[in-house]
Amino acid sequence: MFTSVLMIEKPLVPTDVELVTTLHGEESVSFVVLMQPRGDQDRLLRALDDVALGELDDAVREAAGRGEEEGGGPVSPAERALEHSLEALRAAGAEAVGQIVQDHPLDLLTSVVRETGADEVIVLTAPHLVEEFFHRDWASRARHRVGVPVLKLFAHGE
Repeated sequence: MFTSVLMIEKPLVPTDVELVTTLHGEESVSFVVLMQPRGDQDRLLRALDDVALGELDDAVREAAGRGEEEGGGPVSPAERALEHSLEALRAAGAEAVGQIVQDHPLDLLTSVVRETGADEVIVLTAPHLVEEFFHRDWASRARHRVGVPVLKLFAHGE
């Protein structure tokens, strides 16, 4: 069985599920999904990315949407996104477990790779032009820490 650690920041859509579950042909795959919701510390970078990509409406929504995810009851949006993604991977025939990343995503990623004996890391994310330019994106930073191949893929829209 091939084991992949999959870092995501939003729920997987069917195209993403198909992409990651078919990367290795007929070989069965198990996923450890790390859901890293982008928090307030990344708000400026997201706005700059939106402007750089010509998505001005998204930049405006980003500013207007502050605080929408807070206090939404016992299940956070990140928990719902993770559960949705795990169910989608399982429905596609893969084994999948996961967790929300609270702090220090690269430390957690490194320990998960080591503890599970993962064969690879897949970072599935939207384009983040500013972070990528300065090599501060997850994939660039993970390549120097985890000791297994790191594949960066761009997530699809809904």
